Amino acid sequence: MRGKPLASGHQPVRASTAAFVGTMIEWYDFYIYATAAALVFGKLFFPSVDGFYGTLAAFGTFAVGFFARPLGGAVFGHIGDKIGRKKSLVITLLMMGTVTVLIGLLPTYAVIGVWAPILLVLLRFIQGIAVGGEWGGAVLMAGEHSPDARKRTFFASFAQMGSPAGLILSTLMFKLVTGMDDAAFLDWGWRVPFLFSAVLVLVGFVIRLSVNESPDFVKEQAKQATQVKAAQTPLMEVLRGAPKLLVLTVCANVLGIAGFYFTNTFMIAYTTQYVGLDRAVILNCLLVVSIMQFFITPLSAYVAERVGNRCFLITTAFISMFTPYAMFTLVDQGTLGAITLGVGLSVLFLGAYYAVIAGYVSDAFPTRIRYTGISMAYQLCGAIFGGLTPILGTILAENFKGQWWPLAVLFTVISLLSLVAVVLLKQGDHASHDAQPTARA
Repeated sequence: MRGKPLASGHQPVRASTAAFVGTMIEWYDFYIYATAAALVFGKLFFPSVDGFYGTLAAFGTFAVGFFARPLGGAVFGHIGDKIGRKKSLVITLLMMGTVTVLIGLLPTYAVIGVWAPILLVLLRFIQGIAVGGEWGGAVLMAGEHSPDARKRTFFASFAQMGSPAGLILSTLMFKLVTGMDDAAFLDWGWRVPFLFSAVLVLVGFVIRLSVNESPDFVKEQAKQATQVKAAQTPLMEVLRGAPKLLVLTVCANVLGIAGFYFTNTFMIAYTTQYVGLDRAVILNCLLVVSIMQFFITPLSAYVAERVGNRCFLITTAFISMFTPYAMFTLVDQGTLGAITLGVGLSVLFLGAYYAVIAGYVSDAFPTRIRYTGISMAYQLCGAIFGGLTPILGTILAENFKGQWWPLAVLFTVISLLSLVAVVLLKQGDHASHDAQPTARA
């Protein structure tokens, strides 16, 4: 079932590569939508509501994808826990790529009227379902292929590397098209990053097919074959059997999700609309910051395994509480160097936190419901905190024009919530399961 011995020996590396490439493609698709929402969707799909309300409407469609993600986590979590991690991941990749290409082909409001925003919201909802099923499976396929249980966090971090890699690629694509004049950019240039997704999906599909099923899943299936089948679905077992654990893991993910969309999505709108910077400046900043995050992801996982995952997470979350004050002070200076330093400082610590949190929370759930458990935790967090963060940030920026301290306080609250959750999510707090600790300390 695992294939030939030689192939099996290469499976950890192959699984990590597939997790990285797959999540890179999924997040590329997700981030190009976020960037387009900040730059063009308000003008093209909501032309009757200019400025603040147009941006708010565009970010509203962005939030729709987050609201759909728990549904994706439930559906594909069930498939991943009952049928197989690999099958679930192949479906989500193809689903995400197809929808992204369709968004790139979508007529605007000027062509089909009100149907344009309706179809945009529908496609965004389907995109959210696909992402909802992707993250948990990618983390598990990489982590569960680890040859050493002590290195699970490191292997799982390869799935986390897909996020900055996807952002790097999406930023490069938008830098390519934002260099053209506004008329061409609004006419067809913004579509290029979406259509390019078709090439990426083909590559990811081939790589993902080469990976064997998760060894942990195979063992769990063999064990369940000798036991009486459980009456509850994985979702019901998570909701009824571990509600406290689910709440804690949702909150533990807040900094990595909401903090990221604060710095990498909301800050695009903030700097271009409220600070008056050219869009190329903030895109250049995010490109540099994304490259930094890409390299600190495996380094953070490596360091965390030596100092202790819980200690590492608490430290990075605590420092993150104070970084936004330096970030906004530097951003207000208006130079590329100052903005990059400010945003980079915040991303340094939230990125380090994000690199480790996936492996940390995955051990909180037993194998039989692990895909569903971590997917629901991550996606509920995204629905509640991720999608609403750019909207809340925009409202605060509009109501406190010229004052950035309410935005800094918002970021501090985000960090504090995750800090408290990690402190409470410690070994021995939760019901025992298949002889694994609830979280590696």
